[in-house]
Amino acid sequence: MKSFRLIIPFLFIFISSCMAKPADNSSLSGMIEDGLRILSVDEGSTELDFTIYRGDYIVFDFEKAGSYNFTVPSLEIDTIMPKPETEKPYVKMKESGEYSFTLGEREGIIRVLELVEPHYRELTAAEASDLLANTDPVIIDVRTPGEFENAHIAGAELLPVQVLAHNLDKIMQYKDEDILLYCQSGNRSTVAAKILIDSGFTNISNLRYGIGDWIRKGNPVE
Repeated sequence: MKSFRLIIPFLFIFISSCMAKPADNSSLSGMIEDGLRILSVDEGSTELDFTIYRGDYIVFDFEKAGSYNFTVPSLEIDTIMPKPETEKPYVKMKESGEYSFTLGEREGIIRVLELVEPHYRELTAAEASDLLANTDPVIIDVRTPGEFENAHIAGAELLPVQVLAHNLDKIMQYKDEDILLYCQSGNRSTVAAKILIDSGFTNISNLRYGIGDWIRKGNPVE
């Protein structure tokens, strides 16, 4: 099994990135920084309209300081943004579709799209098992170190999505080879796939429902 050397601290934080770049699809909103999609909210805006990918971890960049209630009723999301320092700073968008939301006194629409790219495919647990049985892909686990230690697919290397953009040099030698990405449920790995595709990787497979489904289907882990 191919492998690469990467030292990841057991504890890591979301930090601002000088490597952030805008999405290359003009229909998408915001930009990706350290695995988070940053959505800007101008002080004068009253109606908001955002388009993102399923799996995106969203945070809001407010022009005016303060806290705002963020609700997406059909997804049962009701929280405060920015979140308290004791909580994870983002909201995960797990399901594709078009949703009405409120952010403070503002109302808006957020469209959550499935990732569709020429160099990308999503695999079920059975399809991923067949891939591993018949080929020798680079397997990358994009979860946290703690999750990786608890259980991971044999041969997988840890590269959390939060630090992926800063460590592309560690895997650039595999740019044109088969890469299988996975996380817990298939959301973080979708974000990771977009980062790799934007960086020129040409053959990305994503375990659509993550290692959780992989385990439920009786597949082995270490």
